[in-house]
Amino acid sequence: MDGLNEFFTELSGLLWGWPMIILLLGTHIYLTIILRFPQLRIFTAIRLSIKRDPGAIGDVSQFGSLATALAATIGTGNIIGVATAIALGGPGAVLWCWLTGVFGISTKYAEGLLAIKYRVQTKSGKMIGGPMYALERGLGWKWLAVLFAIFTACASFGIGNTVQANAIATLAHESYEISPYLTGAFICLMTGAVVLGGVKSIARVCGMLVPFMAFFYVIGCLVILGINIHYVWPAVKLIVVSAFNPQAAGGGFAGGTVMMAARFGIARGLFSNESGLGSAPIVAAAAQTRNPVRQALVSSSGTFWDTVVICALTGLVIVSSIIAYPEIDFENGATLTKAAFSKIPVVGTPLLTFGLLTFAFSTILGWCYYGEKAVEYLKGKRWVIAYRVIYIAAVFIGSIINLAVVWNFADCMNALMAIPNLLSLLFLSGIIVHETRKYLWRDRLDATDSSQDFQSANGT
Repeated sequence: MDGLNEFFTELSGLLWGWPMIILLLGTHIYLTIILRFPQLRIFTAIRLSIKRDPGAIGDVSQFGSLATALAATIGTGNIIGVATAIALGGPGAVLWCWLTGVFGISTKYAEGLLAIKYRVQTKSGKMIGGPMYALERGLGWKWLAVLFAIFTACASFGIGNTVQANAIATLAHESYEISPYLTGAFICLMTGAVVLGGVKSIARVCGMLVPFMAFFYVIGCLVILGINIHYVWPAVKLIVVSAFNPQAAGGGFAGGTVMMAARFGIARGLFSNESGLGSAPIVAAAAQTRNPVRQALVSSSGTFWDTVVICALTGLVIVSSIIAYPEIDFENGATLTKAAFSKIPVVGTPLLTFGLLTFAFSTILGWCYYGEKAVEYLKGKRWVIAYRVIYIAAVFIGSIINLAVVWNFADCMNALMAIPNLLSLLFLSGIIVHETRKYLWRDRLDATDSSQDFQSANGT
């Protein structure tokens, strides 16, 4: 296990070097500029996300697709992931994580647009899409589409499965001394009960879980910030200053280099909001929408809620708690988060446990859909049931294995997924701008894209 962990640690360091950071942030910034700052349309995006689009083509509502995408992204990355970034990269990692989310809104918009533009309809009438279809149908790069699908299937067992199960099992054991084996078995049963029902079952459960769990988590964060009120502004200043001068953090914080703060902040930001990863477009393709830009806006709102709001609150909670309570051990992400929430009398630890349980469980559900669509692209529908069975079994394995191996494996798979997806966004940026001009800049958001019928008739 130590050798395996060392291998993935070295591979993660290689993949998350300056080239990857430049590619990811560069794509975020480039798309922000050429799309004329779609971040400014966030309130329009939120409004569209809660509206039905009657008569539009698709399998689930726009809110259903957004809820599934949010379920997959709002997970341990928002709680344990942010804490791990702080433990490894210092407080400055929070700013890099947040900036990844702000600029990542543009990338998530572009991903959602291409998902609808290049989706196809199966013989059974289901809508399928995602970066593999954009790479194949938009660019003719079948070989890269296949690689993306392979990396997605592998990543589903990291970011979407074992990481989440491990976090639940660890917290349940530390808080209530529940055996990881018992926790793993329970999560397996719950996962199987939902994912065997397909995308509509997943979307229905996520649609109920996401608003509920996010509301209570945000309330918990606000309570802690109220308790730490005198340390919130010092925490903000420390986060900003140490993002560019980690040594300024002092006090035992990880005081490496700007590269360390940026690497862990951006990696955890991608882990959290998945902008540029190419996962969310897979479920966005199933949305009932009348044109690509409407779904693009809805998809972009997911990054806003996930990182700009929830990750920012988590970062402030943790850094302010460390300043307020210097005795907190901030070398371990899970322990650090638990210590911060324990400052809420009586309900703090149960609130964190419940939040992590629901966040992580919903992520497991959402990523099962991503993984099975990748498998379907590679091998056809007949392999999907086998994938689901293996996926459910992996939940149990994730509950009992070493956390360090899981996180490093997840970081590696994230990077390998992101590279082909980012290339598709860059090479198809002309199409993205064309569709944006056609529907958004000309104020035609209610227009119907007639080409969707052609794509459906010629689906595989």
